[in-house]
Amino acid sequence: MAQRPAAALPLVDSHLLPSVRGELLIRLGRTDEARTELEHAVRLCGNERERPVLERKLADLG
Repeated sequence: MAQRPAAALPLVDSHLLPSVRGELLIRLGRTDEARTELEHAVRLCGNERERPVLERKLADLG
């Protein structure tokens, strides 16, 4: 927010927020919600090295 709200949008629209939410939900045992967040993270992820990590987490949920 030090610059402008528009500069913050890419950060919150990235895969990072749903990825963290998914991880926290996994730890809480809320797998259905975690799956939804991780699926969202995979769709948003533009990084070819990070996407397989997210996909593995998703696959591990069964």
